[in-house]
Amino acid sequence: MVARTARAALIVVGLAATGAAAAGMFDDEEARKEIIRLRDNYGSRLEQLETTSRAQFELANEFQALKAEIAKLRGQIEVLTYQVDSSDKRQKDFYVDLDNRLRKLENAAMTPSAAARPIDPVAEARDYEGALGLLKAGKNREAGAAFEAFIATYAGSSFLPSAYFWAGNAWFQEREAARASDHYRKVAELWPDDPRAPDALLGLAQSQQAMGDAKGAKETLGRILETYPDSSAAQMAKQRLGRR
Repeated sequence: MVARTARAALIVVGLAATGAAAAGMFDDEEARKEIIRLRDNYGSRLEQLETTSRAQFELANEFQALKAEIAKLRGQIEVLTYQVDSSDKRQKDFYVDLDNRLRKLENAAMTPSAAARPIDPVAEARDYEGALGLLKAGKNREAGAAFEAFIATYAGSSFLPSAYFWAGNAWFQEREAARASDHYRKVAELWPDDPRAPDALLGLAQSQQAMGDAKGAKETLGRILETYPDSSAAQMAKQRLGRR
């Protein structure tokens, strides 16, 4: 009886020990899984932080590059603004000077002694180029007035044939054919050997046609063929007269 009781006690103790060991093994397995999960989670978060850091670094670089580009553009804008302001000032000064010259011409006719004054070549070239610049800019009325002021101011200038010619062009573009014809006729009459004389006659014929003087235009075109047969203006005259 005592022996049976002892064996039963040993069996109970053995089962208890086995259960405790199994429970210990189960706890260790759960702990390992938790460690692996935490390690994976830490690795994932670390990778996310590294990605975020790289993105922030790249964004900072782009921001710095953008700031540099903006600074460069601001510098270019300042330069362009200065250039525009300077150009506007030069244009304004030219108009003021031109207006003053025209007022003087209106108040007093040019005397022989004034016409005989030596020409300032710097002022002469400046005023001629200024008038030509207006014509190139399409400001025909201002250009016509500027060339007329030049003609009145520089009576002995070598630019006079060209000044009369371009004045004619400017007024023709402004549909003032009568005024244009006066300037064209001056070139043909006063400087018949000037390279612009044939084209001046062609401009005169155009002005006459615009004024309704078809007969006069035809006579002027015939004059071009007779006087300047080898010029390009003669070729244009032939076409307008219907000749070959």
